Amino acid sequence: MPNRNLAEHDPLEDFQAREITLNGLSKRVHVAGSGPAVIVMTEMPGISPHVARFSRWVRDAGFTVYMPSLFGRDGMVATAEEGEQVMHRACVSAEFRAFANKKGPNQASPVTQWLRALARMAHGECAGPGVGAIGMCFTGNFALTMMLEPSMLAPVLSQPSLPFDDPGGLEIGPDDLTAVGERLQREDLTVLAYRFEGDRYCKAERFAAYSAALGDRFVARILPDTAARKTGLSPFFEKVVASPHSVVTAHLIDEAGQPTIAARDEILSFFKQRLL
Repeated sequence: MPNRNLAEHDPLEDFQAREITLNGLSKRVHVAGSGPAVIVMTEMPGISPHVARFSRWVRDAGFTVYMPSLFGRDGMVATAEEGEQVMHRACVSAEFRAFANKKGPNQASPVTQWLRALARMAHGECAGPGVGAIGMCFTGNFALTMMLEPSMLAPVLSQPSLPFDDPGGLEIGPDDLTAVGERLQREDLTVLAYRFEGDRYCKAERFAAYSAALGDRFVARILPDTAARKTGLSPFFEKVVASPHSVVTAHLIDEAGQPTIAARDEILSFFKQRLL
């Protein structure tokens, strides 16, 4: 894969931009590669050059990547102000549930219904045993909810951050969580999850809640803060995120032997074990 300047806008010219309509809702999805399908869901504040780089790693590992545009400008390097604006719009959007339900149990974001349909469609297009998915940050838990779709076999949760106002919240309804847990056990499947130890948005309480709900089907990886990239961050990550957070994108150190590279390689191996 050619080296790209991650501080510059990524034109995504090696992806096919498709308008895909599912459940009556159309979204742009960037598609590339061949082989079984893997859905890469972007972190805040959108499909950055770092998110696109990760998708290319997945593509080059032998998969067809589906990268839906869920918020922000595709390929952008956001300023702190623009990133905050994108995050604010997503927080008040009817598609997402960014905050805990104080009057009842939490529920998954409505957009996960569309993403489950995307997984079903992608499996039909790409065949293979099933589909993989990774969510990051704002979309971090979505891959777990997508396990309600039978074609989903390989869910990865990278720094799942919702709900913002409940460190132990899981952004999934209790009945759905039970159904997912039963499926994981019945089909001998696991969930991979990653976070930095000092992450302000994905704290230890969240992983503890996942472990309590899913038992040994939830495989947690906690990276030390010292493993996070600290220089050359975009203004949004420098000023707004302001803590080690994005394990396989903005805070990844692209050098052999780094814990973040080991995490990336483990995720690619996980997809290969389940899907190839």
